[in-house]
Amino acid sequence: MRKQLGFHINSSICTGCKACQIACNDKNDLSVGLKWRKVVQYGSGSWLSHPVQPAVYTPNNVYAYTVSFACMHCENPICVEVCPTTAMYKRDDGVVLIDANKCIGCRYCEWACPYGEPQFNETVGKMTKCNFCEDLLAKGENPACVDACVMRAIEFGDLAELRSKLGTVTAVEPLPVANLTKPSVVVTPHKHSQVSGRGTGRILGLVQEA
Repeated sequence: MRKQLGFHINSSICTGCKACQIACNDKNDLSVGLKWRKVVQYGSGSWLSHPVQPAVYTPNNVYAYTVSFACMHCENPICVEVCPTTAMYKRDDGVVLIDANKCIGCRYCEWACPYGEPQFNETVGKMTKCNFCEDLLAKGENPACVDACVMRAIEFGDLAELRSKLGTVTAVEPLPVANLTKPSVVVTPHKHSQVSGRGTGRILGLVQEA
């Protein structure tokens, strides 16, 4: 079986601190508006007025959790399928990359990706996205987001090994259902996590710009 690198995202301990997002932005010198890694907060609930003291409110099924995600380097990357110039390609280790010399900035990959991860760089007129910190991998080092996470909520490695050790959950709300592209990720769900496609909450907002 061909090797497939993937990420493990431990949503049960993620605090939404954005350290992974900031590290990615800094390492890749991303311009404003581009985010190769995002931290999204999801939740729901309401507040009920106390029956005796109306000015006092109590929580009613209130919950929230955060999910950090970037390009999923999918096992079946639809971005690769729709790219008309073969600029988008998948390496032998499963990492999905963009050949900037072939990219014409048509944005087909962005529109096709259920995660919206390929992003258009207006300055150069090309598509960009998480490259799994390929330069750091080549030196035997960790991706920037992994080292930056203060809670150690992000890991990476061979997908088969991650699944054997950490389980097979590949999607929780608000991520799209996993059968679309088979994302190369293992998610440790938060205790309030809901199944993708069957959530009762909503995105509470991207954790503030970084």
